[in-house]
Amino acid sequence: MIILKKLNFIMILCIVFSLILIARDVPNAKEGIQQPVKFTILYDNYLHKEGTETDWGFSCLIEGTEKTILFDTGTQPNILMHNVKEMDIDLKKVDQIVITHDHGDHTGGLFEVLKINPDVSVYLPVSFPSTFVRKVEQHKAHVKNVDDPVEICENVFLTGEMGVRIKEQSLIINTQRGLVIVTGCSHQGIVNILKRAKKIMDRPIYLVFGGFHLGDTPDSDLKKIIQNFKELGVEKCGATHCTGDKAIGMFKKAFGENYIPMGTGKVFEIPDENE
Repeated sequence: MIILKKLNFIMILCIVFSLILIARDVPNAKEGIQQPVKFTILYDNYLHKEGTETDWGFSCLIEGTEKTILFDTGTQPNILMHNVKEMDIDLKKVDQIVITHDHGDHTGGLFEVLKINPDVSVYLPVSFPSTFVRKVEQHKAHVKNVDDPVEICENVFLTGEMGVRIKEQSLIINTQRGLVIVTGCSHQGIVNILKRAKKIMDRPIYLVFGGFHLGDTPDSDLKKIIQNFKELGVEKCGATHCTGDKAIGMFKKAFGENYIPMGTGKVFEIPDENE
């Protein structure tokens, strides 16, 4: 009996010691990515940099993460490629492409990108039409169907497919300053996305940007949504694309100096003392 107790005690010590070693080897999992993360808006309804072209749609390049990520691909391939050239972007350096949902203003430039760089993983919501999936595979890209939340590279997550009528996913990046949430159109509700992100990674929300799909939303509901942002601890905001001019104006007023204007050619980093 005494020998068994000693053996059990030794086993417990071994398990505890192993857990300590594992925890020590996880590189700042709670602290987030340690180097700056760079965002470049390649496609948007709004203009930031002269020389780039605007159009209804959205696309953003993300660098500084373990993998270089292209988030959505806008509407018109020629406009996307013009802005890529204007911003001196090398699409061959892209490792992963995230497509938020099956609407042309987010998928339109995908196959032009795949002509240049087919050696990428393309993350699609699992509900995407099989014809679209086959077309991606015909370009020799690697399709990754997304249903539940998933980590696609270190400290970078997808929310998983959300919504009922329109299925959509969003991106979550765990940075030094907190979570950065990037949205395509937020058809499933921007507040629902924020709540899902907090469940996936219980850290402060530093920045939310992208399309919030609030164009026809009454002022009273917009005020509630902005209040939800505040209650969820969102520090900075950058509403654009399908958010709607009135809603964008309300977010600007509510966040003041913590509002980050978006638009084609916009480049910003986190952390960045200027943001």
